Amino acid sequence: MNDKKEIFESMPVPKALATLAIPTIISQLIAMIYSLADTFFIGRSNDPLKVAAVSLSYILFYIMSALSNLFGVGGGSLVSRLLGVNDRENAKRVSSFSFYGSIIIALLYSIFCFIFMDPILRMLGASNNTINYASQYVFMVIVIGGIPSTLNMTMAYFLRSEGYAKESSIGLGSGGILNIILDPIFMFVILPEGYEVLGAGLATMLSNVYVLIYFSIKFLKLRGSTVFSADIKKILPKRQHLISVFSVGFPSTLGLFLACSAAIIMNNLASMYGDITIAAIGIIKRVDLLPLNVAVGLCQGMMPLVAYNYAAKNYSRMKSVAKCSMLTGIVFAAFCIVLFEIFSPTIIKIFINDAQTIEMGSVFLRIICLSVPFIIINFQMNYMFQSIGKGVQSLILSLCRQGVFQIPLLFILNYTFGVLGLIWAQIISEALTFIVSIVFYIQFVKYFHAHHPDIAI
Repeated sequence: MNDKKEIFESMPVPKALATLAIPTIISQLIAMIYSLADTFFIGRSNDPLKVAAVSLSYILFYIMSALSNLFGVGGGSLVSRLLGVNDRENAKRVSSFSFYGSIIIALLYSIFCFIFMDPILRMLGASNNTINYASQYVFMVIVIGGIPSTLNMTMAYFLRSEGYAKESSIGLGSGGILNIILDPIFMFVILPEGYEVLGAGLATMLSNVYVLIYFSIKFLKLRGSTVFSADIKKILPKRQHLISVFSVGFPSTLGLFLACSAAIIMNNLASMYGDITIAAIGIIKRVDLLPLNVAVGLCQGMMPLVAYNYAAKNYSRMKSVAKCSMLTGIVFAAFCIVLFEIFSPTIIKIFINDAQTIEMGSVFLRIICLSVPFIIINFQMNYMFQSIGKGVQSLILSLCRQGVFQIPLLFILNYTFGVLGLIWAQIISEALTFIVSIVFYIQFVKYFHAHHPDIAI
């Protein structure tokens, strides 16, 4: 950690943010590409049913990501704050607890999905035409590959929490590249025709196993330089640290759970309009991963910097990091809107060459891209509150984004405007959450000034 202190304490803010955020954004984009690769290669069959099946199955992968955030975000944020006050021993205990917690929760989730696979997929909106394909994908990616995938995300958070963003990104990124290479091999060479979805799932599972091996070797090499620990004797941290892990990790987990719930409801409502509608929505939600993953990567780069400097009471640097991250995100949001508005048919056609799906997806994409600025600002606010340990504000923002606003709006707007109402629900819910975020930030600044009148923030 000593050779990484410059990033946290003295390096110019734009350079420090770039040092941590650019590798993270790249790894997020590569992860996005390999998730898109499944849809892309399956789309080469020009079968909307297979595309719809993978789109439905991917919701279960998001739930698994949510579970990893419980320990990855919660533990990683606390480790950065502990390092800010040079408490390495408790940081090791937090990392050990998070490591074994990730294994246990992933194992339980994989068993649950295996036992209740059919009813879960039916609940997600699978039809008789898509459930067999969806089951193949879930079995490989979730049932068999659940533990490696969850551990990968948790271990990546801990590398970033200590400034090893490049090493984290190489692991996740190389796994994504391997997935892209393996997809066509399993789908079109090794397995017979009709098993493209199974091949995509097998490629994803093997890629996640590779990433786990990479991270395990990397942590062994960094032993002594990092506080990450798999020592079972250190599995129980102090009570206040347990509370801190869950108070920060739970809002992040809940936010993704609610996002998954919203996606489940959206798919079920969209299923009334047919499998092609589900395929079109599945594709635009994949495309929507571009701004989402950049926003997450930017926030994950910002998070350890904010957490460390907040704990070290370097508030001016903390503010500069947050401001720089916000401005970068807003510029990128403007770029995404222009890109999606102009090239939406071309983008949809990358995934499938079905005229009806392209037409429908283009309309959906031009609408949903308007939510990007709100999404990026809301993510920035939420991650900032997580970084400084403000779990209550983070929890409320997570509840607002999906639970309080989007889920009710899906029902209301679908009833009022039909399928287009499902798309507009995201924009309106993000705009309403933006208002709540601004109110919380103003309250935080007032509270801070009341307790630190001599410090500008």
